[in-house]
Amino acid sequence: MSQMPALSLAAVPGRRKATLELAKDIERRGFTGIFCPSLGDGLALCEALALVTDKIVFGTSIAPIYYRQVVDFAQTASFIHEVSGGRFRFGIGVSHEPALNSRGISAGKPLTDTRNFVAELRAVPRAGELPPIVLATLRKKMIALSEEIGDGMVFANGVRSHMQESLRVLSDAKRATFFIGNMIPTCIDEDVEAAKAVNRRTLTSYAMLPNYRNYWKEAGYLEEMEAIEQAIEDGNREKVASFLTDRWLADTTLFGTPAMVREGLEAWYDAGVSTPILVPSSANGGQMKAFEELFGIFNN
Repeated sequence: MSQMPALSLAAVPGRRKATLELAKDIERRGFTGIFCPSLGDGLALCEALALVTDKIVFGTSIAPIYYRQVVDFAQTASFIHEVSGGRFRFGIGVSHEPALNSRGISAGKPLTDTRNFVAELRAVPRAGELPPIVLATLRKKMIALSEEIGDGMVFANGVRSHMQESLRVLSDAKRATFFIGNMIPTCIDEDVEAAKAVNRRTLTSYAMLPNYRNYWKEAGYLEEMEAIEQAIEDGNREKVASFLTDRWLADTTLFGTPAMVREGLEAWYDAGVSTPILVPSSANGGQMKAFEELFGIFNN
């Protein structure tokens, strides 16, 4: 590999200390970043990463802006930024309706709320220096906002064939220095069909979300997304996964043999994603097994 990707890392109850040991191993192996999803408490994990790692860049991908008060976010983000020596990237986003509903939160307008959040965050007094702010993006208006008010952008489940079109929103000057990340579901297995099945299961819940379907329609998968919407309307949710075609899956995820995954990763770099963030899953076990399989194809 000419370049090493970043990895997604979550700490689940009962394995938090093991997760920190895994983070140290990720750093030792030369991966370029660790990014923590909203599963669990990504900010808490980032605070721990600041103390157990030395050089690797890390961040949230993402911290939902509705989960805490802005003053609290500012204090925590500034603390992690300072104690890490500037290695922290504060990825923020509006999250998704089911996650918000589970907490009794009603979302507002994503563009307006994101703009207001960043302005309020930067206005918090006596918080200290803030880290670079990375906005969760899918469609072009949010990408444009990330250039206007942020220091980077991060997709989740972006479409590789559509990425160049998405990135045209950014100015050439900004693209040279901007953080451009994408969370990519990844499953490595010699049994290609088994690997596909894992990623298909991972993404079925996302296919239930209107904002993702609208993005995937924009990216050229209108027929598939309309079929999913019809299945949902008809009460046939069990059919949703069947409309996540192999072509779509290959355009949004990495799966299959080590060679297939490495080649696919290079294609993501070529598409303009400077920081691919692999989200490992396994057909043969849980998170730790998935990382073991992933490490195996990046042996230095």
